[in-house]
Amino acid sequence: MEVIIQPTREAAALLTAKVIADEVRKNPSAVLGFATGATVEPVYANLIEMHHKEGLDFSLCKSFNLDEYVGLSGDHPGSYRYFMNSHLFDHINIDKRNTRVPNGMASDLAAECLTYEEAIWHAGGIDLQLVGIGMDGHIGFNEPMSSLQSRTRVKQLNPVTIRQNAGYFGGADKMPRRAITMGVGTILDSQRCVLLATGSAKAEILAEAIEGPFCARVTASALQWHRRAVVIVDEACAANLKNREYYDWSFAHEPEWAPFRG
Repeated sequence: MEVIIQPTREAAALLTAKVIADEVRKNPSAVLGFATGATVEPVYANLIEMHHKEGLDFSLCKSFNLDEYVGLSGDHPGSYRYFMNSHLFDHINIDKRNTRVPNGMASDLAAECLTYEEAIWHAGGIDLQLVGIGMDGHIGFNEPMSSLQSRTRVKQLNPVTIRQNAGYFGGADKMPRRAITMGVGTILDSQRCVLLATGSAKAEILAEAIEGPFCARVTASALQWHRRAVVIVDEACAANLKNREYYDWSFAHEPEWAPFRG
């Protein structure tokens, strides 16, 4: 796992966008895994700008989203399909037929989860997966004590998660209680995983996830086991990290990161 600390939320989001853009330029047919939420909104804004100003081409890309609420149709403003369309897909040249978000309205949710896993497999797997981290340490909607080998499935949401996301629905009482999510094992299967976390509110859980024990209680800690994971954070979110000197040294000296410095 590599950890890169940027001075501001904006700088962290820009670096994350540059990493995704670099993947697309090197592999025009890349299979991208996308996340949702306020943390990644500026990432998508940067990708849109790169598309319009630099010609970043998504026309051959495929994408799979981490999760979707059970019971919400794609045109519901709280759904993640709606989020992705409004924050990214409507503004770049990706073919929406090649974008997948779990169907929260499926009549057979178990079958939908199996079909989603099969679609990822048939696409050749995810080349780069973007994730965030919840206040309880989850990735996707893999709430505490999720199996670290889990696959796409329906999960009951943690009250912490409901409180965190309630603002998008006008209150916790209006928010769905279940979601379809990629499993921890599904995320670990990605060729590369990028976790973006910003803000002081997540400093404690972020440090626990990347420097604490590998455990099911904090599912983001599974990224310690990922073959090629990078964690990008701002100064506020990095406040509790103990190995700061090494992280800064590594970013400053690793040849891989030379094009991204400065």
